[in-house]
Amino acid sequence: MSENETMEKLTHSPTLNTVLMVESVIKNSENSIITIPEIKRLLPKQVNHRTLMVILEYLEESGKILVTIKGITWIHNSNKKLQDSIKNGPEL
Repeated sequence: MSENETMEKLTHSPTLNTVLMVESVIKNSENSIITIPEIKRLLPKQVNHRTLMVILEYLEESGKILVTIKGITWIHNSNKKLQDSIKNGPEL
């Protein structure tokens, strides 16, 4: 990552409240796939586009969302039994 990209990300660093707000909109979406314009429309307050992109990048890297050509899908599952099964189960 270049110094310019690092500075741009620091300029648009989201607050925890903003990350949680975006996460909630995606997680609680009525549709299984949601687009960026839909996220912006459903957010209770306006979020800078670059800040939203930083949040989506973080959520994707942390395994909570999947970004595809059609849109964004919530994929994180916090079920402890499922996580243990995936971690300790036989490889397919």
